[in-house]
Amino acid sequence: MSPAATLAAAATATGPGFLSPTGVEIAFVLVGLATFGAALVTVTTKQLVHAALWLVVALGGIAVEYLLLTAEFIAWVQVLIYLGSVIVLLLFGLMLTKAPIGRSPDADSGNRWVALGVAVVAAVSLVWVVVDAFRTTWIDLDGPVQGSTKVSGEILFQHWVLPFEALSVLLLAALIGAIVLSRRNDPADPAGPGEKKGRR
Repeated sequence: MSPAATLAAAATATGPGFLSPTGVEIAFVLVGLATFGAALVTVTTKQLVHAALWLVVALGGIAVEYLLLTAEFIAWVQVLIYLGSVIVLLLFGLMLTKAPIGRSPDADSGNRWVALGVAVVAAVSLVWVVVDAFRTTWIDLDGPVQGSTKVSGEILFQHWVLPFEALSVLLLAALIGAIVLSRRNDPADPAGPGEKKGRR
């Protein structure tokens, strides 16, 4: 047997590898880079509305990644919940709090380096957890669907129901906070909304 045939047989025996990427894997990496770029612009721009719109691109990229991983149900949940609800909630909160449409230098609290450090630590921790959990796991793209409705529902409502409900409470608290901020009286005008209506 020739050396080339021996190498090919060894590669086939050991399974898939990083030296022979498929079209799906290349698309996964490209979409991941685009998603990372959109997320980076989201946290660095000083225009709040632009940040929300770039967040739409980042979350849409994640939905495409789910499609490439043959998890169609999770991808559509990502689109319906995050793109269809969370982003609308964020824009609704921006409108209620009368956030400026243009550049917002006042939105920078001055803790840029602290936020960057926290973000780096969180990113490293997340990558380490994912790599450690799926180090020897390969997804068979030609096999049965991994992210079906039945499997995803069982995992979500058996093992992750508490974080799921906590997230819904967090979103509700964000909406209530936006409404409270929007109903604050102007310090320059001590009269409340009811007093303004009563004036002639």
